[in-house]
Amino acid sequence: MRADAIQASDGRAHGGGVVRALGAVRRVWSRAARLALDVALPTLCVACREPVAGEGLCAQCWSQLSFIAPPYCDKLGIPFVYDPGPGILSMQAIADPPAYARARAAVRYDDIAKTLVHALKFHDRTDLAPTMGRWMAHAGEPLLRDADLLVPVPLHWRRSFSRRYNQSGALARVIGRQTCVPVAIEALRRVRPTAHQIGLTRSERAANVQGAFKVPPDRKAEVQGRRVVLVDDVLTSGATVDACARALLRAKARSVDVLVFARVVEMLKSPI
Repeated sequence: MRADAIQASDGRAHGGGVVRALGAVRRVWSRAARLALDVALPTLCVACREPVAGEGLCAQCWSQLSFIAPPYCDKLGIPFVYDPGPGILSMQAIADPPAYARARAAVRYDDIAKTLVHALKFHDRTDLAPTMGRWMAHAGEPLLRDADLLVPVPLHWRRSFSRRYNQSGALARVIGRQTCVPVAIEALRRVRPTAHQIGLTRSERAANVQGAFKVPPDRKAEVQGRRVVLVDDVLTSGATVDACARALLRAKARSVDVLVFARVVEMLKSPI
């Protein structure tokens, strides 16, 4: 081998060794810096920001959070005041059945849940998504067990641009990592802007989102024949997720279930 080639080879080997050594030093310093930060700044409650031991909520906020567990309506996930037995539906599910098959929520939409949702949705608190998503994955385990695809409720591009991220997409990614169910961020699009649903009646909410969602032609193969779980942050009247479910079913999804972080429960319902 020529001397200049040997020298160049030695130089590359030496340079690579330096790069690896510098990388190792940076990783050590990074771990040390994170450890120092954890010592200097204790973990805070995700709701009230008071110091807590470990991750999640402080004891006071935890006691105020109302997790939803059986018994509940088999279709809508609305909690019942007593257990009527398996497969029982609420009066609401019978009187006005939605397009989706089942809906489940991690918690009731009370003051603490509202604080978490608004922080994630409007105040860039993306650090809340892992905790909220884990609770959702636990609550939605029966839906996720056989799911083929997670589809977050989309924002219109204008709102997405102003907000910089979609909170439903952030939650879907966490659930996907927890369950290994693929996430299809672009499978559903909001094709026209809609007004905020806050303050609208049930019929106004339904009219507001009618025809607002569509599966793009180049995404239909991704949805066709799949068992889809639609992911959102809050379920109020159900108008938005119902419109999304109809769009997915028109694209030949095999079935659509709904998983949200919180749902509005006006009062504990009795079964029929």
